[in-house]
Amino acid sequence: MASLERRVAVDAARAAGQLLHREHPRTRQVSYKGTVTNLVTEMDGRAETLVADALLKHFPDDGILGEEGGARAGRSGRRWIIDPLDGTTNYAHGLPIYSVGIGLERDGVVTLGVVYDPSRDELFVAERGAGAWMNDTRLAVSSTIELDRSLLATGFPYDIRTNPDNNLKEYATFAVRARAVRRLGSALLDLAYVAAGRLDGFWELTLGPWDVAAASVLLEEAGGRITDLRGGAVDIERPRVVASNGHIHESILAVLAEVRGA
Repeated sequence: MASLERRVAVDAARAAGQLLHREHPRTRQVSYKGTVTNLVTEMDGRAETLVADALLKHFPDDGILGEEGGARAGRSGRRWIIDPLDGTTNYAHGLPIYSVGIGLERDGVVTLGVVYDPSRDELFVAERGAGAWMNDTRLAVSSTIELDRSLLATGFPYDIRTNPDNNLKEYATFAVRARAVRRLGSALLDLAYVAAGRLDGFWELTLGPWDVAAASVLLEEAGGRITDLRGGAVDIERPRVVASNGHIHESILAVLAEVRGA
């Protein structure tokens, strides 16, 4: 039987995703977090409030960290990390590639992850030690063993126009070393797709805790590997991530070291 935490997180992710899906065709109220490339809509806040309220109703002593400012200290030693709308730019432009992510962390370890894609009605769920699932299908990473036969994904920082460490050199290198590189616009879905074997690997230089937490346990439970850019443990507070099926992980790290300097 699924844990209460899992049931509540799944219900909250579905409810938030369905809200986003219903409202998607409408014109959005768009504002900016610092730059014109970092969008936020009114739906980000509405979805985060829905998720946080559902979690705190059942677990009032837990902490909350939400992308849209929903930080709350708890007394239980547990923290829910929420991305209410991962892929806001896609969403604001009417592109149906976005997701809701909910991760449960204790002592720096994410033990439960839920990622919901309302456009495809795909629910990705993993609990540590219990495997990873997409709807009723158990997930497993791909068997690709060579970088030049791999399909990768990445993303770029919001300050790409002014930040010299903007991933463009890395992208250009991987574009000719891998079979192809995709840029989907939702890191949670990128990571979930690696867990599902749809992608072979993913890297990104700058992410937030909410971009990684929920999907990190999905990936590991599906047999994959996730590290920082040098192969060490991921810092969940400031994640810089390489994720893969495990087979091509060292090859990705080697290319990054080549481009960025060992």
